[in-house]
Amino acid sequence: MLERFLNIGENDVSVIEGRYRRVGKLKKTIVTVLGKVTINREYYYDRKKKEGICPRDKQLDVEGTMFSPGMRRMMSRVGAYRAFELGQEDIEELAGVHVTAKEVERVAETMGKEAKEYLEQKESRIGPSDDTIKVMYASMDGTGVPVRKEETEGRHGKGPDGQARTREVKLGCVFTQTGVDKDGFAVRDEMSTTYVGAIESVEEFEKRISQELYTRGVERAKKVCVLGDGAPWIWNIAKTVMPGAIEIVDLYHAREHYWAVAKLYFGRDEKRRNRWSERRKKELDNGEVEKVIKAIKSLRARTEEQVETRRRESNYFETNKERMRYGYYRLQGLFVGSGVIESGCRSLIGQRLKQSGMHWSVRGANDIVALRCCLFSGLWEDFWAYRAAA
Repeated sequence: MLERFLNIGENDVSVIEGRYRRVGKLKKTIVTVLGKVTINREYYYDRKKKEGICPRDKQLDVEGTMFSPGMRRMMSRVGAYRAFELGQEDIEELAGVHVTAKEVERVAETMGKEAKEYLEQKESRIGPSDDTIKVMYASMDGTGVPVRKEETEGRHGKGPDGQARTREVKLGCVFTQTGVDKDGFAVRDEMSTTYVGAIESVEEFEKRISQELYTRGVERAKKVCVLGDGAPWIWNIAKTVMPGAIEIVDLYHAREHYWAVAKLYFGRDEKRRNRWSERRKKELDNGEVEKVIKAIKSLRARTEEQVETRRRESNYFETNKERMRYGYYRLQGLFVGSGVIESGCRSLIGQRLKQSGMHWSVRGANDIVALRCCLFSGLWEDFWAYRAAA
């Protein structure tokens, strides 16, 4: 354990009109990455607020905490990546400093609140501001995370008792594209992807993704595309925030819809099922959605389930047909899959917030999501520089 005294000078506060009265020196022990440190700083009484203050705490960034900035950075990083209990073990193993799992949780969530503030205020840090962007993409999706029972009060779920057990994190990402590969497939610009997300209403998320787009310079983009899985809230946001953008339903989600029809209608007849599905695949890949719709509607239904599935899936393709002109999109060298946001849902959200036995508060989940958005967006260093300059 490291023990030392850091003596602070006498002139921490300018005494203005007798507001502050110097009381004396006060010791405080803080936990640093090298162990415990005791500092000895000036203590004043604020006559106006009727409370004691230690101005040097603010200068040293230890106001209201027993952990140094470096220690809080370490704790928030392990808390963002690992379960808090495992993070506590990592710190003790690698740094030889003992902290509790609860302390890791509290620090990570406190830093998450600051990360949210940073993400809401940050300026564009990706690409020169005078550059024209060839293509900018916005992709959005939602994924449920397990939450405490009180967080689902009055919410309906899919379980037998009708009670919801999860809340949806809405996640968005923005990235750019400059060119295509040798085979003509779209290539995402390296280090161009940034993420935003939270458990919140569609209206709140709309503001969040809108801010990210304009922070990233969407007004400089020659072409703007929106990628989604067909959920109506995504296209409603697109029309409000990105009017005139090219809307593209993820090709792989679209394929799942005709496959659902094939499995129900052809059952165990694998040969007929595959033959029918392969035809729909070629039609859809070419953007010939009307042919897919006609093929679904022409199937002869024998059960109520088949009738309902035929109606539902043909309506799905009808509603989204102008978002499924995949042959045309590929000729333009555009992405037709939403793999970036799906990967984000799995890695950014799922790997940390959906582990076995976890039950989050909405506030705590959002704090950790904010930290992970900083990490996955390559903004971790910028976040801590922002803190230091504040």
